[in-house]
Amino acid sequence: MDFQVVVLAGGFSKTLVPLVSKDVPKALLPVANRPVLSYVLELLEQNDLKNAIVVVEGESAALLISSWISSTFVDRLNVEVTAVPEDVGTAGALRAIDHRLTARDILVVSGDLVTEILPGAVAAAHRRHDAVVTAMFCSVPVSGPSDSGSSGAKDKAKKTGRYNIVGLDPTKQFLLHIAAGAEVEKDIRVQKSILRAVGQMEIRADLMDAHMYAFKRSVLQDVLNQKETFQSLRRDVLPYLVRTQLRSELLLNGVQSDENGNGKDALQNSKILLSQLLKNASTPSFHEIYALGPAGSAPILRRTHKCCVYIANKSKYCARLNSLQAFSDINRDVVGDANHLSGYTFSAQNNIIHPSAILGSKTTVGPQCMLGEGSEMGDKCSVKKSVIGRHCRIGSNVKIVNSVVMNHVTIGDGCSIQGSIICSNVQLQERAVLKDCQVGAGFVITSGSEYKGESLAKKEKQ
Repeated sequence: MDFQVVVLAGGFSKTLVPLVSKDVPKALLPVANRPVLSYVLELLEQNDLKNAIVVVEGESAALLISSWISSTFVDRLNVEVTAVPEDVGTAGALRAIDHRLTARDILVVSGDLVTEILPGAVAAAHRRHDAVVTAMFCSVPVSGPSDSGSSGAKDKAKKTGRYNIVGLDPTKQFLLHIAAGAEVEKDIRVQKSILRAVGQMEIRADLMDAHMYAFKRSVLQDVLNQKETFQSLRRDVLPYLVRTQLRSELLLNGVQSDENGNGKDALQNSKILLSQLLKNASTPSFHEIYALGPAGSAPILRRTHKCCVYIANKSKYCARLNSLQAFSDINRDVVGDANHLSGYTFSAQNNIIHPSAILGSKTTVGPQCMLGEGSEMGDKCSVKKSVIGRHCRIGSNVKIVNSVVMNHVTIGDGCSIQGSIICSNVQLQERAVLKDCQVGAGFVITSGSEYKGESLAKKEKQ
């Protein structure tokens, strides 16, 4: 299929502090006790896409991720891990590896995506329409979009999540308008040329950009090289391609128009009938359209490009681990209603308790829970809708509800943990109470402490 796959794995994401640390970059954060990046890599493997470039922000994060991939996917995938500078953004990351992009089309996938939708479906739609970009959109999660980075901690006063405002043609195959990020909060302004061309447009605010894109390589490279200030695929590159699709490389009697389509007023004398284009969308001639000149004179060659969408079926799971709230939600889902994504076989009680785990007397692990390898629990403990990692030591009379506990965590007798995320090597001394908290790696919570809506972490040495 001649697609080159690029996985954008990020680095030490600031929006995921204190979960990320110098030892755990974003891509290695656990979802159902395995790194989130494993979900994308296994998706590629299922689609027989065995070669990929994994782009990581920062040398230290790249080394950690490369080591994990080498040990986990040896003889399964041919993965090249490449480090780029930190905070360059998704567009900047692709710009930094521009010289390595050689295939006709590039499939770009975010390393924080957890989904069952095969990349091949997006690639096929891209090729079918001979598009310059095809973006996958899925339904906004029940908890709302999480781009704002809000969490279950102090800012649980529900920030307004930023949706995409998306304009689609009647066939729901072509992307005619998109507003992302801060643009969503402004009035919707739609180009007249688009409306004239298509006749009608469906505006949607219930779709999330899944950060799975197919790009025509030559066009992507041109945009990245010409627009050096573009940092984000979602906020910069995609809206630019959509905005310019009816006037790309516009040739009007030898005069090239500017980005606003002002080609010596010739635009006013030409009509682009997108309804005709859509009928012929699968034919290569879509890119060489003839618009009628003034008073029916000789046609003028206009070059356009197509921006397409692949809208995932609502029944298919699709979420991005791009905020603290999303981390909790995805872990809950993958041991809950979307447990087919976990890669594990669940028991008759709809949970997973590793054979090496030890449970004390009258301790219960409820449905939609996971207890990892080598973990031990004392007597009269209760675990509900939670994930507990490997080699944890949990005392007696401990209650854990709607929480994620990572590896090598020690929890003393009588502790209560609700709606919280506990990172690896944390110590909770007896009778500690946590509600809606995140606790960074290695933190120690003293006996009898009570915290609500707090983010607790050790200060890392510079």
